Amino acid sequence: MKAARLTLICHALTSAQKVGCFPSPDEHILPVAQWPSLPACTGFLSAPERRAQETCAGLGARPMVEPALADCDMGAWQGVALKALQAEQPQALAQWLQDPHCAPPGGESVAHLCQRVASWLEAFDTPGEWLAVTHPLVMRAAMVHVLGCPLAAFALIDVPALSRMHLSRAGKWRLRLG
Repeated sequence: MKAARLTLICHALTSAQKVGCFPSPDEHILPVAQWPSLPACTGFLSAPERRAQETCAGLGARPMVEPALADCDMGAWQGVALKALQAEQPQALAQWLQDPHCAPPGGESVAHLCQRVASWLEAFDTPGEWLAVTHPLVMRAAMVHVLGCPLAAFALIDVPALSRMHLSRAGKWRLRLG
C-alpha cells in the first residue's frame, strides 16, 4: 500500500484575524513579506474561500477546490468582532466557546466541522504528496481527528497563518512533525 502524504497549510493572515473578528468568505489576505517555498507534490487542494485561493496564488499553486476544506460556517457571526459579541451576546458566545455541539445562529458547530473534516480525511486515500490550503479551524479539526482527541481539545490548539501540519496515511492517519 503506497502512502498518502498530506500537508495542510493555513491561509495567510487576514485583517479579520488581526483585529479579532470572525471571518467572512470574501475576505482578502494581507500582504506577505516572503512566501514559503513548497516541495514538489502530486496535487494541490484548496478551500473555496477567497483567502485560501489568494494564499494558493501567493504560493504559486493552481489548486483543485475541495469543498470539505471550507472554513467553519459562522452563520450570523461572519465578520463580527469578538468584542462586539462579548458585549451584545455574551451568553451565546460563552456557550459556543464551551460547547462544541453549539452552533452560531445559522452556522455550523465545532462538532459538525470536526465530523466533516474527519469524513473527508477517512475518504482521502490518493497516494502521493498532497498540499492543501485551508483554515485554522479546519486544521484544528484534522488534528483532533488524527490524534483521537476529545472535542474539548479543539479549543487548545493554535494555528498561526501559513503554518503547516504534515499527515501521512498508510492505512491509518499519522501526524508527522518536521
